[in-house]
Amino acid sequence: MRTRTLTGRLTLVGLSTTVLLASGCSLLSSESDSDKADDKTVTLVTHESFAVPEELVKAFEKDTGYRLTISKLEDAGALTNELVLTKDKPVGDVVFGVDNTFATRAVDEGVFAPYAPTLPQGADAYELDGDDEDALTPVDTGNVCVNVDDAWFQAKGIPAPTSLDDLTKPAYKDLFVIPGASTSSPGLAFLLATIAKYGDDWSSYWTGLVDNGAKVVKGWSDAYFTDFTFSGGDRPIVVSYDSSPAFTLDKAGDKTTTSALLDGCFEQVEYAGVLSGDTTNTAGAHAVIDWLLSPEVQAALPESMYVFPVDSSVELPADWARFAKQPEKTEQVAPAQITEKRKAWLEQWTEIVSR
Repeated sequence: MRTRTLTGRLTLVGLSTTVLLASGCSLLSSESDSDKADDKTVTLVTHESFAVPEELVKAFEKDTGYRLTISKLEDAGALTNELVLTKDKPVGDVVFGVDNTFATRAVDEGVFAPYAPTLPQGADAYELDGDDEDALTPVDTGNVCVNVDDAWFQAKGIPAPTSLDDLTKPAYKDLFVIPGASTSSPGLAFLLATIAKYGDDWSSYWTGLVDNGAKVVKGWSDAYFTDFTFSGGDRPIVVSYDSSPAFTLDKAGDKTTTSALLDGCFEQVEYAGVLSGDTTNTAGAHAVIDWLLSPEVQAALPESMYVFPVDSSVELPADWARFAKQPEKTEQVAPAQITEKRKAWLEQWTEIVSR
C-alpha cells in the first residue's frame, strides 16, 4: 500500500499550454525495448486535453535524463478502451487521464502494474475505492456541473435556472447543450450525476430533457466552444466544470459572466498508472508519476488544464479562489457499480436521446 505524508485540497486543469508531442505520433510505437533503454525514452499515453507548460517538460527531462514523448487520444473513454485492447502489448509506459468513471474497468482488466508513490498533502482523499493493489495514483480532480451564461439570461430578462429540475421546464426549452455520455467523460459524469440524484427515475428525467429540446453533442469542446452562448453559440446552459466561471470574467476582470449550478455535480478524479508489460520502461514510468505529483506540476494544473490539483498545499490562482466555487456535496456512484452497470445505462441513455 502507499506511503502517505500530508492531507488534502484541490485545483482544476485546462487546455492552454503546449507539451512536447511526438510529431505525427501514433499510439503504436515501433521502438524495441533495447532502443527505449538506450535512448532513455519514456512514453506517456493520455487524452487530448493534457497540457503542462513546456518548461516543466524540459525540466523533467533535464532532471531525470529521460526523453518524454506524449501520445494522445480523444478522451478518457477512448483512452481506457485503447489500454484494454492493447494490454498484452502496451502502447506506452505510463498513462495519465483515466478517471473514476472508467478506472475500475482498466484495473479489473489488469492494465496496470502496482506503484505506490508518496502522495502529496491531501491526495489520499482521492484514491480509487477498491484499488488495494495501488494500480492508480490520483493527480487532479474537479466537479462536472451544469454552467449557465448569466449575462445572456440577464440580457433576455429571463431568470436563470437554479437546479437540475429547472432544466426540464418550458422556460428553458432549446437552451441546454450536453456532451454525449457515450463519447465524453464529462457527459458520462453528468449522466451518473442524474442517476445518483434521481435513482430509478433517471430515465424519466432524461426523457424530459430531450422533450425540452436539450441538444446532445459529441464532446465537451463541441458543447462549450461551439454551442454555448459565451463562445458565440445559441445555448446558454451547458455541462462543464465548477472551475469554468474563473475563465469567463468580464473585461474589467472583477466579475464572472457565468456560474455553475452546484446542485447535481459529479466529482471526477484523474489518475496516472504504470502500464503492465515486459517492454514497459518501469523506472521511467515511476519518474513521470512522481513528476505529475510534484509541486510545480500540481501548481500548473488549474491554468493549464482547468482542474484542481490533489495537493492541498498548492495555492490556487486568485481568480479561482474568487470564482471557482465548489459544491459542498456531490452526487456519488460507487466505482464498482459504474463498472457493473455502465454498459446497460449507456444503452438505455442512447435509446432515450436517439428518439
